[in-house]
Amino acid sequence: MGANRLYEFGPFRLDPEERRLLRGDQPVALTPKCFDLLVVLVENGGHLLGKEELLERLWSGQFVEEVNLSFNISSLRKALGEGQNGQRYIETIPKRGYRFVADIGLVRDQAASLHASELPGLHPRISGGGQATRGSEVAAEDQPAGRKYSLARLKGFRERPFIALSVLMVLAVGLLYLMPRPPMQPRIVGSEQITTNGLNKLGLQNAALSTSPVTDGARLYFSQFSDGAYVLTQVSVAGGETVGLASPLHNIWVQDISPNGAELLVSSHVTFEHEAPLWILPVLGGSPRRLGDLVGHGAAWSRDGQRIVYANGSELFIAGNDGTDSRKLVTTQGRIQWPRWSPDGSRLRFTVQDPKSNSPSLWEVVADGSNLHPLLPGWNNPAAECCGNWTPDGRYFVFQSTRNWATNVWAIREQSAPFMKADRAPVQLTFGPLNFYAPVPSKAGSKLFVIGEQQRGELVRYDTKTKQFVDHLSGISAEHLDFSKDGEWIAYVTIPEANLWRSRADGTQRLQLTAPPMRAALPRWSPDGRRLVFAARAATGKPQKMYLISADGGPAKQLLTEERSEGNPDWSPEGTALLFTAGSSATGFALYRLDLETGRVSKVSGSDGLMGSRWSPDGRYIAAQTVGGRKSTLFDFTTQTWAEWSDQNAGWLQWSRDGKYLYFASFHSEDPALFRMRIEDRKIEPLANLKGIRLAMGSKGEWVGWTPGGSPLMVRDVGTQDVYALEWAAP
Repeated sequence: MGANRLYEFGPFRLDPEERRLLRGDQPVALTPKCFDLLVVLVENGGHLLGKEELLERLWSGQFVEEVNLSFNISSLRKALGEGQNGQRYIETIPKRGYRFVADIGLVRDQAASLHASELPGLHPRISGGGQATRGSEVAAEDQPAGRKYSLARLKGFRERPFIALSVLMVLAVGLLYLMPRPPMQPRIVGSEQITTNGLNKLGLQNAALSTSPVTDGARLYFSQFSDGAYVLTQVSVAGGETVGLASPLHNIWVQDISPNGAELLVSSHVTFEHEAPLWILPVLGGSPRRLGDLVGHGAAWSRDGQRIVYANGSELFIAGNDGTDSRKLVTTQGRIQWPRWSPDGSRLRFTVQDPKSNSPSLWEVVADGSNLHPLLPGWNNPAAECCGNWTPDGRYFVFQSTRNWATNVWAIREQSAPFMKADRAPVQLTFGPLNFYAPVPSKAGSKLFVIGEQQRGELVRYDTKTKQFVDHLSGISAEHLDFSKDGEWIAYVTIPEANLWRSRADGTQRLQLTAPPMRAALPRWSPDGRRLVFAARAATGKPQKMYLISADGGPAKQLLTEERSEGNPDWSPEGTALLFTAGSSATGFALYRLDLETGRVSKVSGSDGLMGSRWSPDGRYIAAQTVGGRKSTLFDFTTQTWAEWSDQNAGWLQWSRDGKYLYFASFHSEDPALFRMRIEDRKIEPLANLKGIRLAMGSKGEWVGWTPGGSPLMVRDVGTQDVYALEWAAP
């Protein structure tokens, strides 16, 4: 490779030896495989590299499908800012391979780099054709000669004025040195992938139940989704095999680690209800113990280990480290998540989920409950910040922020170095191509542990005859499929773009109906097959609303204007009304009916706390589930009463075409499976076991749908969520 060769192309500089890609002076985060791919392409700039050659170079001796190469090419293009099908840097040669086509500048070694920067006009480069070019050189002898002063002339100066002038010059230099200087910006200087299994490690962010790694300095502990539940897992901070830790608790959410690294603070969720008991779990084995009678969803130890802060709904509490003496600290207007103590114990920062827009923002309060205020008012409009942590020395606060549906890590300078200007403007640390979440500083503070995510799914159908999952529609990355009443057409939402499409049932005649920044979900065909109703967010931070759109395309029409969240729309059998869920975690949810002719909205009697509703084909019943999915119920229009039919976790309710059965999924239990309930006698029978099946986490969690014939449809997860260690310079 040579002695530390540096390559330049466009606004980028590539350093293969240091494994660093800079855009200007900002690092660009790449997965290790994407970085290796970029180096191979650049070092062979202008030359066609065949697909087989690239596969052999990047995965030597391994059996890897060509889709892995395509995926890394796509990710690399995104990181370089040219989109999936761009040709500015990487040219695709159909059926053959790829060629790096941008002009490449070569700085032959580090000394040459310094020399080029010191001599204006000297820029050794090689063009795309490989020919070296050179700018003008300015020789030392061509510089204007300095004026020469003789000893006799120097002796003509009087000593005192000369000494006074010297003193003034020294003072001036000293003042310049003492003047506040703009601080150097923190930046990422390297990265390393710690885990490689790709399993979900974030929890259910869409349900405001999130988790992150914690570290004792030698190991990382985190919750990982496996076989239908979140299990406690550990890995060395240097990377390697992940190991599950046995525990009698179910669905463990890691909240924090004790200051001495001996115990974990966790919550255990029987299903995925928002509040759950808090537990202390010894790291080296032993029985867990309840933390008093505390119930919540986010918690953290103070740095001295004497106090615990925890959240319950929109309230923040402080208690002793044994769970006693709990007292309410503050109440906010939204659900609180991710509370964290400042290193000196004087302040607390946490995330507040806005109940109307469902968007998160960072808040701060003094440890005695005074001076509650947003941390970054007006900085990102609308706000989309979450999950912050202080560095151990208290000099920086790192957090995640979402802009244009991309999530990256940012840092705020809390303290300034001597003679530096105080600048608390957030600085962006990562720039994709993955989404980066939940930054956690290492014990030494030199690294940030983050969760990097690449969303991708494969649509599969469960063959009830062979008891096997098979690709459906060529395994497209899509969810929320809905079939028209005649079974001829489908509507679906792509992962991760969340664009709404419609096509023939065989995948032909595809038509994209929505585009960014709108993010669609849960489309439903009208009974006449001419329109679709769906839920969507028009932009980041906006509440989810209902929209109508023609199946042939055109503008989407928002149905209601109230500032509240709406979702899970469904048509009445005759197509004149819509049934939907509305409300928030703060105000509660209920079911509503919208008359499309009059525009009148009415609440369904007795539906408080219900969601996920579906109208039966004959119009007699409404099937719904309680928030959290712990119970399922039926509303009978003939008797005007609700009747509970299941106390097990149930989701994605859907009626059979003849209305004789109600299909549903039970994901979050010890034995995840698919079921159907016979309406006639309320008998429940299993259809397929889901244990060991890795399902993709879409915009509404794992999804299951059904073909007109009753075959289950799901999205197999082929994306990744892994822990990365980002080495950073934090001046």
